[in-house]
Amino acid sequence: MAAAAIKLCESVGYENAGTVEFLLDNLGNFYFIEVNARLQVEHTVTEEVTGVDLVQSQIRIAEGITLPELGLRQENIEVDGCAIQCRVTTEDPAKGFQPDTGRIEVFRSGEGMGIRLDGSAGFSGAIISPFYDSLLVKVISHASDLPSSAAKMIRALREFRVRGVKTNIPFLLNVLENQKFINGTIDTYFIDENPQLFQFAQSQNRAQKLLNYLGNVIVNGPMTPLATGLKPSEIAPAIPSVPLEPVPEGLRSILKREGPEGFAKAVRNHKGLLLMDTTFRDAHQSLLATRVRTRDLLKISPFVAHNFQNLYSLENWGGATFDVAMRFLHECPWERLEEMRKLIPNIPFQMLLRGANAVGYTNYSDDVVYKFCDLSVQCGMDVFRIFDSLNYLPNLILGMEAVGKAGGVVEAAISYSGDISNPKRTKYDLKYYMNLADELVKAGTHVLCIKDMAGLLKPKAANILISSLREKYPSLPIHIHTHDTSGTGVASMIECARAGADVVDCAVDSMSGMTSQPSMGALVASLEGTPYDTQMKLEDISKYSAYWEQARLLYAPFECATTMKSGNADVYMNEIPGGQYTNLQFQAYSLGLAEHFEEIKAAYREANLLLGDIIKVTPSSKVVGDLAQFMVQNELTAKDVEERAEDLSFPKSVVEFMQGQIGQPYQGFPEPLRTRILKGLPEIIGRPGESLPPFNFKKAKEELTEKFGNIREVDLMSYAMYPKVAEEFFTFRNTYGPVDKINTRMFLTGSKTGEEFEVTIEKGKTLHVKTLAVAEDLTANGKREVFFEMNGQLRSVFVTDKSASKELHVHPKADKLMKGSVGAPMPGSVIDVRVKEGDIVEKGKPLVVISAMKMEMIVQAPISGKVTKLHVQNGTKLEGEDLILTIE
Repeated sequence: MAAAAIKLCESVGYENAGTVEFLLDNLGNFYFIEVNARLQVEHTVTEEVTGVDLVQSQIRIAEGITLPELGLRQENIEVDGCAIQCRVTTEDPAKGFQPDTGRIEVFRSGEGMGIRLDGSAGFSGAIISPFYDSLLVKVISHASDLPSSAAKMIRALREFRVRGVKTNIPFLLNVLENQKFINGTIDTYFIDENPQLFQFAQSQNRAQKLLNYLGNVIVNGPMTPLATGLKPSEIAPAIPSVPLEPVPEGLRSILKREGPEGFAKAVRNHKGLLLMDTTFRDAHQSLLATRVRTRDLLKISPFVAHNFQNLYSLENWGGATFDVAMRFLHECPWERLEEMRKLIPNIPFQMLLRGANAVGYTNYSDDVVYKFCDLSVQCGMDVFRIFDSLNYLPNLILGMEAVGKAGGVVEAAISYSGDISNPKRTKYDLKYYMNLADELVKAGTHVLCIKDMAGLLKPKAANILISSLREKYPSLPIHIHTHDTSGTGVASMIECARAGADVVDCAVDSMSGMTSQPSMGALVASLEGTPYDTQMKLEDISKYSAYWEQARLLYAPFECATTMKSGNADVYMNEIPGGQYTNLQFQAYSLGLAEHFEEIKAAYREANLLLGDIIKVTPSSKVVGDLAQFMVQNELTAKDVEERAEDLSFPKSVVEFMQGQIGQPYQGFPEPLRTRILKGLPEIIGRPGESLPPFNFKKAKEELTEKFGNIREVDLMSYAMYPKVAEEFFTFRNTYGPVDKINTRMFLTGSKTGEEFEVTIEKGKTLHVKTLAVAEDLTANGKREVFFEMNGQLRSVFVTDKSASKELHVHPKADKLMKGSVGAPMPGSVIDVRVKEGDIVEKGKPLVVISAMKMEMIVQAPISGKVTKLHVQNGTKLEGEDLILTIE
């Protein structure tokens, strides 16, 4: 090749540095392609293997120095080892090497022996525009042979960190790790025959995403709504120490060895009263608006595992915690369950399952409920408390069957209402509860639960009900749940124990009382030295309580004590469930109706009677609450509602209840009120979810993967439960990263200027961060720069100032969750608009043409429909994901 190249150049009298290119076949034949009258970008490879500085030599020759004077003779040139050059560019291989533009937020290169970097535009803060070459840096590796050189290159490229723009590094790594490449046997078909070169692991970019989150909170305020003006405490809760030895054995080992039946038998044979701790779920759901984060639960988990192995269970999942985790805390509920299980392997976990409604507020097809229970067991759940908001047996039994099939402990719950100790309250009498218990026992419950969600179970009623159940079912474990709204919780639970209950619910002292559960410490102390002794140590409870007393201060913005100063025995009249009592009071204060709260409670009682005195627990309690607030806001009495029902527009939840969308209430719907409210709307007969078609998990996963990248099975289930909430959470997670790793105060209200803190994103990876400053001046597009120091390096993020940017014209972004919202696939200029508003377009029709970096791209219609709004014209300069047009 060298001889042919020299002959070619001599034949035309060419005297200068140049590059002649040939193609080589597998037989050793070579074919001329072209000549470049200059050094090629690959000249660095020649320099590395020959030791000749080609650029300097070219300049010296131009000065008049001859090759012999430079000591350059062909016979003296020897090849030393192997060199590889990789051009790192801002091109996205996942999109056909489409150029990417923007600001480089982070640039860190890989270096070391055998690595050479010829830099271009690569540095933090650099703006990559669509009008120049996309090269960032040339990376050259040199070693004794091809595999060694490739290994050096792989190591260097993996050490690169480029954030803010896409690069071709993932593609380069796939090439370098391909065995054909390492063997040196590739040809021009290499890329076509190896489509796996374009399969890329998604970059997590967690550190920069977290800085973006913190910057947003600093500039625009909290990204989760705060219920009050109180600020979270700056004191980090003290975590009690734990020994290094393994955790002691608990009831979960029996469950794992002997299954649900053996577990139930062990519970029934246990001497003394067993406790379920609600601190990890219902306690904070009742007192702190369900806002306690996974981070603060995990901190105290090792202490719980080492000191509370005698618990029947730890209630830590389900109920409202599922959707609140995604909606407000921006964390995955499944990861919470998985992480807690790692730290507490010995205590059974318990969750609240809303029967056929799973952990949602609507109806689901049966396959969704079954799959949900199966995944829950796989992730670490053990005991399922299954209830229905109307005690509607078909809904209850579906949940029981789903849990049983998944291998969980079935704890079927009867929701308690009324007062069986009062002969005047005849609807929900002892016979009603005993008949329900018969049905649940026949359906195969392992444990029977009495779920007293409003704290209505007085000591006398407790004795009547529990002793009757114990007499009829001597071998069946009985578990009692209550709320302490009236203040009689401890007395009622002690009476339940005396009457034959095996387990009662409680919360650690500093998270107990009022609308939460009775005090754990009070129960333990009261039963010491009696046949019902819990074998718990008050010293351990005190340490546990001290942690939560401090942790509770972190959640001051959600503190129920802001509005609720004590329990209230009027709950026996209005029958408002514990968690809802707190929420209604918060709503009244936030709407400026604090002075009307007594009115709201009275209306709640009236609304309940209008609806037929129904069982009240989520979601039926919401129906009553919505009707009560509707009555107060519109100054309606119960008589007004009955007489004017045909003319009123009732809350959606009331209408759906009357249709039968959450099941059938005991003794039926109230007539003629139901007919007047429905005004001819269809009624549902039987179990609401029975007629629903199966959920298309495969289609949903394909759509979610296309939108959000990697989707786990648990993510898919979150979507099946709460489609809109889940999509918003996935978008947030992809944008801001694992915000659950940030401490609670900073998560809620941001960090302070000059404040230093650490964020551990995984074991062995801790970020040391310092907040430096916020720029006073806005950029032209309404952004404000926030400066941080991370691991000793300066970093900054640009955050849209939502208050200031209202006065600026900023091009809108496409909505990723709307298929008809068409965004720019790359930054560039619009050079051709092929549609206008009002046009009907078919899927795939060309809409506009964008040009950038000598590349043109046709944007096609993602769906068929009508162009309702056009946001660009010829010459419009766009950033990535800027909105082009909307199709409906």
